[in-house]
Amino acid sequence: MYRVVEETIDAVLTREGAGVMLKRAFGYHHIPKLDPFLMFDFFNSKNPEDYLDGFPWHPHRGIETVTYLISGEIEHQDSLKNSGVIGPGDCQWMSAGSGILHQEMPIASEHMFGFQLWVNLPKAKKMTEPKYRDISRGEIPVVEEDGKVVKVIGGQYKTHHGGAKDVVGSPTLLHVILEEDALFELETPNTNKVALFVMSGEGIFEPEGSVVDAKETTIIYSSGEKVRVAAKNGPLEFVYLSGEPLNEPIAWGGPIVMNTEEELRTAREELSNGMFIKRASDSLFMKK
Repeated sequence: MYRVVEETIDAVLTREGAGVMLKRAFGYHHIPKLDPFLMFDFFNSKNPEDYLDGFPWHPHRGIETVTYLISGEIEHQDSLKNSGVIGPGDCQWMSAGSGILHQEMPIASEHMFGFQLWVNLPKAKKMTEPKYRDISRGEIPVVEEDGKVVKVIGGQYKTHHGGAKDVVGSPTLLHVILEEDALFELETPNTNKVALFVMSGEGIFEPEGSVVDAKETTIIYSSGEKVRVAAKNGPLEFVYLSGEPLNEPIAWGGPIVMNTEEELRTAREELSNGMFIKRASDSLFMKK
């Protein structure tokens, strides 16, 4: 049985970090429709003033953050002493676990284009050791077939396994580009939550659907065993998300997502008294 479109959400302009201009595709108000996915921010700017102030040092606990660039560059540092720059086609996958401090600072470029996804961690893994992975574009499989390009960032597409390995969560995350009239069809576990974020183009998003201009729109699907998308009136570019829902309570406080308000209060207290970082390579690092 094919999945059908259950709901659509238009991205909303907002500012985050130290004033970065971006589009929020979905967030707090859309739980539990997209469980385990918490938030999706999309950035697409040719004006460095929109993003150069970046995301200075801040904490995370209880989630994974996935940043993927189509163009532009972002510099990253964290309390595990990781540092580096990701560029076009690269991904950084961070499992905050019990707690991490990091900063993400965009570098001026002709076009800053990409997204950040937050994925919830199950209760049993919220206090595990934090991990950070740089995934270069060469590690991300690119499948080209029948008028489509599928970049397998995480999870699996047919027989191709994503570049994200040794990470805590296991969602399927694909960057898909279809030529006009090309078809994307994929089997999905019936119980998974499935959604698309359309970056550009028009398409038909269900077997009996009509052509829709869905630019900067999140499409949430019903349950089912297959997804079918056809590009119309030109190319279509989107991000495909599929994940098994956790069905757990959520206590969300900014960059920290736990299961109870008590756990959230504990995290805030630890942040204020210097006990937030459980596993830092150098406790002085986070004070720099």
